Amino acid sequence: MRFTKMEGLGNDYIYFNCMRDAPENLPELAVRLSDRHFGVGADGIICIRPGRTGDFTMEMYNADGSRGAMCGNGIRCVGKYVYDQGLTRKTCLTIDTDAGARYLQLHVRGGKVERVTVDMGVPKLRAPLDIQGERVHPVDMGNPHGVVFCPEPEEIDLETQGAALGRDPAFPGEWNIEFAAAEARDRIRVRVWERGSGPTMACGTGACAALAAAVKTGQCDRRAVVALPGGELEVEWERESGHIWLTGPASTVFQGEI
Repeated sequence: MRFTKMEGLGNDYIYFNCMRDAPENLPELAVRLSDRHFGVGADGIICIRPGRTGDFTMEMYNADGSRGAMCGNGIRCVGKYVYDQGLTRKTCLTIDTDAGARYLQLHVRGGKVERVTVDMGVPKLRAPLDIQGERVHPVDMGNPHGVVFCPEPEEIDLETQGAALGRDPAFPGEWNIEFAAAEARDRIRVRVWERGSGPTMACGTGACAALAAAVKTGQCDRRAVVALPGGELEVEWERESGHIWLTGPASTVFQGEI
């Protein structure tokens, strides 16, 4: 069974070409392969299947085996995978996800995809909540996020504070939690605790949620660079359409067989 390890700003996944068939017991496989000591090591696995209504379908599982609806970094790598592997020659793609269809623009250089722009859809914002002494701004990006603004995200203990907030009874199920600092009108620093994976190097939907919350609270303009531990993403929230656009790199780490 061949796989490809890919990453977007260090948010890494194990990819399988499932256009004809797929591995069995995918949740169990995600747990086993995501282990960074006894497996390949990743934030989860992603299967690329034929499109339901679009060009391809992204089916993802987090490192704990739970199903993920959407991943901004993961879907950029899907675009790179299908182009670089010769599954398509199109540079504008529609990818079906559990959160709905997402539209990709591939930026190709030297015959390889270097960057990808994703239409992340329209964010759904709710009134802020006061939970565990924090003001949490709920944002739905196809998956649930809670954004907390603080002066120094780097000082937050994600394993304790992030996990405690993400699993608070105020949130049905688990939520992704972003600790963010809007340090300029066009720049936000963010660290993320992701449900199903824990602290990650980057989160595309989380970056979009942070920008939406920052704009809503008057701290940021509609176009900004979001700096995460793994690198920077460009995020723009269009006023006319209400859609958020996410642009960032996608990289292949290595290929292997298990």
